[in-house]
Amino acid sequence: MFEDVLAGQPRGDFRMRWFGEPQPVLVPRWIFLRSLGAIFFSAFYSLEFQIHGLIGPQGILPAASYLPVARQALGWRAFWYIPSLLWFGAGEVALSIIVWTGLIASVAIILNLWPRISIAVAGMCFLSFVSAAQEFSSYQSDGMLLEAAFLSLFFAPRGLRPGLGSTSAPTRASLFLLQWEWFRIYFESGVVKILSGEEQWRNLTAMDKYYENGPLPTWLGWYVQHWPHGFHAFSAAATLIIELLVVWLLFLPKRSPLICFLMTTPLQIGIILTANYAFLNYLVLFLGVLLLRDARHPGEERSESEGSRRRDPSRSAALRMTAVMVAQIVFFETSIVMFLLPSVPLLNAPAIALQPFRIVNNYGLFAVMTRARYEIEFQGSRDLVHWTAYPFRYKPQDPRKPPGIFAPYQPRFDWNLWFASLGTVDENRWVMNTEVRLLENRAPVLQLFAGNPFPNRPPAAIRVVVWQYRFSSREEKQRTGMWWDRQDLGPYAPTALRRSDGSVSFE
Repeated sequence: MFEDVLAGQPRGDFRMRWFGEPQPVLVPRWIFLRSLGAIFFSAFYSLEFQIHGLIGPQGILPAASYLPVARQALGWRAFWYIPSLLWFGAGEVALSIIVWTGLIASVAIILNLWPRISIAVAGMCFLSFVSAAQEFSSYQSDGMLLEAAFLSLFFAPRGLRPGLGSTSAPTRASLFLLQWEWFRIYFESGVVKILSGEEQWRNLTAMDKYYENGPLPTWLGWYVQHWPHGFHAFSAAATLIIELLVVWLLFLPKRSPLICFLMTTPLQIGIILTANYAFLNYLVLFLGVLLLRDARHPGEERSESEGSRRRDPSRSAALRMTAVMVAQIVFFETSIVMFLLPSVPLLNAPAIALQPFRIVNNYGLFAVMTRARYEIEFQGSRDLVHWTAYPFRYKPQDPRKPPGIFAPYQPRFDWNLWFASLGTVDENRWVMNTEVRLLENRAPVLQLFAGNPFPNRPPAAIRVVVWQYRFSSREEKQRTGMWWDRQDLGPYAPTALRRSDGSVSFE
């Protein structure tokens, strides 16, 4: 970004080159922003069915209880550390307003109406949920989306209905920062795979059980899992090569970014087909579109660039450009320091200050591969002898049911249970909260499940057990129709009992 400075060019030329000259990416920008709106829509659409059960007043981790406690502990700093519109109210109506406002803003982005304002509104609503969702918002994908939305405020065209935005073309800096996010997602993920010391990446066995052990597999993943080891070793090697080497083509001239796009796109499509990572891979896929350029004559590009230099350099325009330039440079330098010198507090002061807003992030996917698949299951009983399982909507449960494909929809409850299965209940106390809500037959929490096996009156007890799951073999599936083998590993959490006075105890 700063090669002009290093080359000794005058400061004015650097400023105009990076923050004034339009870039020939009108069509790629149009495609990316429409996809950004669709991704936001998928995020809010999934929240419509989950937000009340997750953080509503009758949910698992009520925001209405969390926010006052944070305010008491942190004082006025709580408003900075938890940037959320839910400070004005976190009841059922407020949560619905957040979701529906986000949905409307998402549709406006898709329809190219007031793109900058619509992106800001969608981003603010999503941040309001993420900040108050506690354990249900600890995903890298949330930070990716918020960072992309923030950078898109500089990238999107001005106006009510800007079309391709030819009169408000993106600057080199605004384009570069979104490409920079794309690059960091790949490269930092590759770096952490190496630095983690994970032997499965070093001996190229990381993909051998990947399709089986990921958070939410697909039925296509079952078939790919049974392909030969040679394919999985090639996939692991190709992943490392793409993440550590190929993505550097972004910074090379001429057709190198196009080659980079053609090599990385199949990887994202393959991940989308074989795993459900919500909107993460869709976002990375469409960020890659920004490696492309408009099909136009070079002379037209030069003419437009020269015309930009002749624009009226009014004082207000100069001030706006300066403010944008400072914001973008601070973002760029902060992202570099976060990656290269994360343990130096003084240099990371901007990153620490901006951390609650998740607009500049560190990334690192699959640094360590899970060795086995465990699944948590909630079971209810009226007599403490016969136990009935609560059916899940998305995560594996019935061995005869094939895993589905539902991304970019994000089932945060099912997703979190996968993470919880890799730890202990002491690290995931929200699982016990869920037991209590099920004993109370709380409708918002029950909506997170595929059904309620106790519709008339709640059970007397809820227990949580953990299973180990494995993909069935080809022969077993052909013989029995089973997609999974599973083994009961016993209790995961204390059993919750409903006493005669209505209180709940654990044993």
